[in-house]
Amino acid sequence: MDSEIKVVELFAGVGGFRIGLEGWDGKSVSSGYKESYNSPYRVVWSNQWEPSTKVQHASLVYENRFGKEGHSNVDITQVDVSEIPDHDLLVGGFPCQDYSVATTLKNSKGLIGKKGVLWWSIHKILSEKKKKPRYLFLENVDRLLISPSEQRGRDFAIILQSLNELGYAVEWKIINAADYGMPQKRRRIFILAYLQGTDLYEKVRMVTAKEWILQVGTLAKAFPARSETALFETEFTLKGDLVSVSANFNKQQSVGLFENTGLMIGGIVTTVKTKPNYTGPFTTLADVIQNGEVPSDFYIDQSDLGKWIYLKGPKKELRKNASGFEYNYSEGGMIFPDSLDKPSRTIITGEGGRSPSRFKHVIQTNKGYRRLSPVELERLNMFPDNHTKLDGISDAKRAFFMGNALVVGVIEKIGITLSKIIHDEFALRHS
Repeated sequence: MDSEIKVVELFAGVGGFRIGLEGWDGKSVSSGYKESYNSPYRVVWSNQWEPSTKVQHASLVYENRFGKEGHSNVDITQVDVSEIPDHDLLVGGFPCQDYSVATTLKNSKGLIGKKGVLWWSIHKILSEKKKKPRYLFLENVDRLLISPSEQRGRDFAIILQSLNELGYAVEWKIINAADYGMPQKRRRIFILAYLQGTDLYEKVRMVTAKEWILQVGTLAKAFPARSETALFETEFTLKGDLVSVSANFNKQQSVGLFENTGLMIGGIVTTVKTKPNYTGPFTTLADVIQNGEVPSDFYIDQSDLGKWIYLKGPKKELRKNASGFEYNYSEGGMIFPDSLDKPSRTIITGEGGRSPSRFKHVIQTNKGYRRLSPVELERLNMFPDNHTKLDGISDAKRAFFMGNALVVGVIEKIGITLSKIIHDEFALRHS
């Protein structure tokens, strides 16, 4: 391969993976888009499709920022794999769904899961591509490791075994962006996979699993961590084909097998509970706040303040459901207003709109209480200011985008580490 790493971005949203890997306008995410970044990554094809909306708002933003060339706004399940160009790295934040395997395909290496489950779109690309991508970089919510409740970890086991059958070694880590100095508490699982025959796959094979997980692996170098206990790591083998894993993995067990960090190669899983090992500076909510630039619409009217305080506060009260059944309801209080001297709470898709809410962020300024602006929400995910601003896109929709997005600083850090390992190994092999 040459020095350029060709990327395909699936489930692209408004381009979080792309900005994290390529930078923006030749500048790096971590510098606040002030310092030059000569990225080795180039997105050659992207796909964004939202099945539940007539107007494809996220795709419109994506096209506005990156151009229409190489961008697909078609249901990925309907895209012929031959339309997707060859690439080195496949990336995407695929939806967390029920990944159970429904049927096998006769005369095919592939398997079909439940209809509409988008993991199988990734699987189809990996199965049908004559030239498989050498590397995968995926993101999901952390509950993937314990889903579903009746078979803790089964969904992740299906993913690992399907990648194992396709010839990939896989490492993963749950990363909370705020633990590494970024402005938002957002826990997500990040998954890297390396195709058999690559230098990275061989490097994984040459060291112990625990060494890779804690010291020499890509995620260990990008986001250092240490073992949380002195106990030995957990090790087990994925048994059977995908149908068997789907039916039998961890059946009727109340506790999951996967810890927050781990490695799978050749069907053997090693997993370790780790905690962050970070000593650098931290970013707080105050660091992203706009000063004097927020429209009055974002300020809470005095007449509505009581509703906000009630929703945010602790409750212990008698309630009645639609059938007239009375029950005792209780919940703890939320911080009100949100603390400015700490990283932000996780932002959600419902951050937009003026209606009082328990979960929306509210800060106190010298002008009163207010919600967070679209720019502030973008900054919490480390996007460029006004990345989602576009005619016809409401502030509520912009908030929705950020509730669905990832912290692009995490992507950049992993991407830089991965590219360095790829290029170092390539240079060594050809020296």
